[in-house]
Amino acid sequence: MTVEEFEEFYAHSLRSLVGQLYLMTGDLHEAQDVVQEAFVRAWTRRARLDLDAGPEAWIRTVAWRLAIRGWRRRGRSLEAWRRHAGGQADNTPAPGPGTVALVAALRRLPERQRRIAVLYYVCDLSVEQVAMETGISTGTVKTHLSRARVALAPQLSEAAFKEDKGV
Repeated sequence: MTVEEFEEFYAHSLRSLVGQLYLMTGDLHEAQDVVQEAFVRAWTRRARLDLDAGPEAWIRTVAWRLAIRGWRRRGRSLEAWRRHAGGQADNTPAPGPGTVALVAALRRLPERQRRIAVLYYVCDLSVEQVAMETGISTGTVKTHLSRARVALAPQLSEAAFKEDKGV
């Protein structure tokens, strides 16, 4: 990948990757940090990144691993999931009520279900692509998707109802 191709890839992918990692981690600042670090690592490997091979998946996987490493290093993974600072970076718009409700609902899922649900529903990956990216079988992906749907349905319906009623 040339420097120009990488710059275009960065400009085109940054916002969506930060959004995806935000949904996976539940922390906007953490998502911004790990995605930026993943892009830094990708920059040094840009000659080996292939636009046709899905460099977004590489960035997303590296960012996810960086987030997990950070939680383990701090030894407070539960606090990291619950923590959501209200202050946003000046150039980053605050997430809307729907996004906040979605993140809150996703936080209630086990880590693996949350990641799989985001990859499938938000990143629009197929079951097979999710299985490849996570290193688990397609049957397990389907099981986690089914469980995530069951767990999320009442929470998201309730959030939508409250939003419609102005509660």
